[in-house]
Amino acid sequence: MSDTFDFIVVGAGSAGAVIAARLSEDPSCRVALLEAGGRPPVEELIPAACSAMQQNPQTDWMYTADAGKCGLGLKGARMMMPRGKMLGGSSGINYMAYVRGHPGDFDAWAEGGASGWSYRDVLPYFKKSEGLSPSDDISIDAPAHNTAGPLGVSVRAPVLAGAREFVDAAVAAGIPRGDYNGRDRGGPGGVASLFQTSTRSGKRSSTFHAFIEGDTEKRSNLTIITGAQVTRVLLDGATGHLAATGVEYRVGSGETRTAFATKEVILSGGAIGSPHLLMLSGIGPRAELEAAGITCRVDSPHVGKHLKDHLHVGLFFPAPGVGIPVNELGVSFGPSALRAPAGPLPANPDDDAQMPPELQGLKQEAERRITEWATTGHGLISSSLYDAAAWYSTGLGDNHSHDAQIAFFACGYNDDLWQRCLCVDVNQYFDDASKRLAGEAQSMIVLANPVQPHSEGEIVLASANPADHPTIRMNYYGDPHDMKVMVAVLRRALDIVDHWPAHRKIGPLLIPPFLASKHGHIEGAMPSDALLEDLALHYSFTVYHVTSTCRIGSVVDPRLKVMGVERLRVADASVMPNVVSGNTNAASIMIGEKAAEMLAADHSVKLSEFVAEHPSVGAAADVNPA
Repeated sequence: MSDTFDFIVVGAGSAGAVIAARLSEDPSCRVALLEAGGRPPVEELIPAACSAMQQNPQTDWMYTADAGKCGLGLKGARMMMPRGKMLGGSSGINYMAYVRGHPGDFDAWAEGGASGWSYRDVLPYFKKSEGLSPSDDISIDAPAHNTAGPLGVSVRAPVLAGAREFVDAAVAAGIPRGDYNGRDRGGPGGVASLFQTSTRSGKRSSTFHAFIEGDTEKRSNLTIITGAQVTRVLLDGATGHLAATGVEYRVGSGETRTAFATKEVILSGGAIGSPHLLMLSGIGPRAELEAAGITCRVDSPHVGKHLKDHLHVGLFFPAPGVGIPVNELGVSFGPSALRAPAGPLPANPDDDAQMPPELQGLKQEAERRITEWATTGHGLISSSLYDAAAWYSTGLGDNHSHDAQIAFFACGYNDDLWQRCLCVDVNQYFDDASKRLAGEAQSMIVLANPVQPHSEGEIVLASANPADHPTIRMNYYGDPHDMKVMVAVLRRALDIVDHWPAHRKIGPLLIPPFLASKHGHIEGAMPSDALLEDLALHYSFTVYHVTSTCRIGSVVDPRLKVMGVERLRVADASVMPNVVSGNTNAASIMIGEKAAEMLAADHSVKLSEFVAEHPSVGAAADVNPA
């Protein structure tokens, strides 16, 4: 079975959904959007339910990785690498921090050879997507923002007291308030703020909801094929004259199908999926391809290399009056989240009439909270609880940007999240796990997060079978610079906690007992550098920001065309020349916007608006260049 389109977009995630939506604005342009997953489940809309999307094979690719020098405290020493597998991709499982990066990140890309990717070049694309809901709770550099774009961006409501206090503490520690998505992110001193999140009216605004759902998916010229795992790109021609003509994909029944593209194939599978698919198609390092039994069509030695990611170390504190108890969160999810066997309400709602008065009251309160969230967007579950952050320069290098991010998480969470999502043995990490992770416990986590890592990992074929995950080697802390920066950021995070508003009594930093014993640490004392390094080697976690495995200048050119193959582009986080200094989803969406305009300009596709590209003569009459 086969079909023919003008463009085929592989992967309906943060960039791919944008590209397909924009190209299909022209009714004469036939676009196919292929996605291995399906539509997102109902709970995906709830910001606080993001961890439920992880380690779920219906919504997560379930990758794991060799963590390199760290991961010593993780089960099997493997790092979980969640990647979204549904319409919306990882924008449907992430923690929704809308962070563009430092202007210097993009200027460094351009100075390194990625022409057309300076901050001045990319700002119009950030603005094109953004639909910011103004808020008095944050500083906004208005000329850098847009309130009319499809992607919801907002501050949670109500703002949690702990998030405000984190910002106050950061300011007291010397990091001023400001707009971290503004045109000047505060100089070396940095900036602190509540998070701007990719939400609208308290609901997740993934690229599915923002760009595809509703009228767009009903377009007759847009074909969305879910449950379709692309197995290879079809290439035609001899070496030196290769062109992509389509893709081969498998559906749930196991049947193999083909789709052909008369103009271009665009890979938007992310920093793991896109290099994997290139290699399966014979585009990659010759020796590695041949070792896996794949004929090399294009010897492209950088495919899968230069893998970058952010790591953070969570500092766990008892925080009465600041931390959100898990039980309170559970009530806010509504009665269904409180049913047996995990909760106190009957498994069968038909039995509710026999409940005692206290459970009747609990159910009514749960109904009130979920209804308030559903109708107004207000409520405890209107964010992931990852609610505030600060950025600054450590002074240890990378002076073009901020190399440090410190964030606030308003909950210590529960046994399930620590064991299932983080792969931590809670009885090893905590002195008393049942107490620290009790449903009524009030704790907070401050996340120390270097954001300009020097270490590089790689994606390598495990086999020629597309169903086999690639081998992922993160090589965290492979460059000693990264540990030096991590220790500095951990110390600054501790300093912020030391400056917490005085009316709160934040408890002492919790150090895993075996590490405290090893280093002679006494509760409440300042940890030594050696202890902080050991903590990082055992309990650093990915921030889910993998990038740069098909980077501009090495695998693709500045117009995202795969070197050595005509009619084939990559457009997702893998093309970043270097990881941005912050959460990567906003930049991935920007890449999708810019890629769509480049494609449209090159092929006379009539978009509703061009914000920076200069369309060809055939397209110009029906667009509004800005």
